[in-house]
Amino acid sequence: MNTNTDFIYFDQAATSFPKPENVIDAMVYYMEQVGSNVNRGSYASAYQAEDTVYSAREALARFFNGGDCKNVVFTANITESLNMILKGLLKPGDHVLVSSMEHNAVMRPLVQLKRSGVTFDRIRCDADGCLDPSCLRRYIKPHTRAVVMTHASNVCGTLLPIEAVGRFCRENGLIFIVDSAQTAGLFPIDMEQSRIDALAFTGHKSLLGPQGIGGFILKEHLIGQIEPLIAGGTGSLSHTEETPDFMPDRFEAGTLNLPGIYGLYAALSVLEKKGIGRILEHELALTRRFIEGIQDIPKIRLIGRPHTNGRAPVVSLQVKGEDPARVAFLLDQEYHILTRVGLHCAPSAHQTLGTFPTGTIRFSFGRANTSAEVDAAVRALEVICHGI
Repeated sequence: MNTNTDFIYFDQAATSFPKPENVIDAMVYYMEQVGSNVNRGSYASAYQAEDTVYSAREALARFFNGGDCKNVVFTANITESLNMILKGLLKPGDHVLVSSMEHNAVMRPLVQLKRSGVTFDRIRCDADGCLDPSCLRRYIKPHTRAVVMTHASNVCGTLLPIEAVGRFCRENGLIFIVDSAQTAGLFPIDMEQSRIDALAFTGHKSLLGPQGIGGFILKEHLIGQIEPLIAGGTGSLSHTEETPDFMPDRFEAGTLNLPGIYGLYAALSVLEKKGIGRILEHELALTRRFIEGIQDIPKIRLIGRPHTNGRAPVVSLQVKGEDPARVAFLLDQEYHILTRVGLHCAPSAHQTLGTFPTGTIRFSFGRANTSAEVDAAVRALEVICHGI
């Protein structure tokens, strides 16, 4: 249950809140009792930090069935992860396929790379954000190298068929890169089963960790194909000015966010103990309750799928004839209900859904939200719509 009674937080797709207590405790413990960097000190607290970082890599590799834990790379966030993968992998003349539901964490790096000769095609999704994987074949070119795809839309919650796309990539010799921002920690992701070559993740959403920690996992065959985006000190091979070619040092230059890693490692223990299946069931039940509650409000237009099948616990809507920003403002000011309004850093998705350039009001639900909070939001929308 949300421990803060002053507001109702329905912006879980932006970052999960509140964080589990053991996440906070682990971060404080590191800062008060450990404090050392890894690969830099030859003393007990440094070795303790190294053990925790290694254990976190092992836990993430196990969580995503990603293989060797040395191939788990820590970054500041999923945006940095995607930039490192895309800019390190793609060369002039390469061609990439993306869905029309992508976040700017994918699209802005690709647009930058376009200036240097990388091209991409956007696979059009339908008006609910769904993608037909059979459409990919018609977009393949002789120089197509990879498919980059979000697992779920951050705008409307629609899940994209990563298993089918992964099979397609394997059959056609393409690299498959997945953006798991909205699903990691909530939906099962198996890199082997879905034939994912590079998985980018963030720690602060459904993985329940703090902001400032994310990462990616690479399959072995891909490591040598990606040039490191950042070079600097790693604490290893200090006698040379060349970047190490072994993992994870190949991509981890500079000081790691150790409080963040401690927090993320603690969050993974919460997920393993409680089970992501139970958390997902709870969040989808709230999503279903909310969708059913707003269906009888005449002025509301639900964006995306009209049910919870194939959907993450993210719901966007518009109030007909009304600026979404004003509705979100009223929800906040009059009812202390916090939502996300606008284009959600995903203009391509909004164009696909028919909500560009106005945008939407987004409600996203988490493990700490309750049915009573959902009912309060539905009642608030009824009153707001009646008064407009």
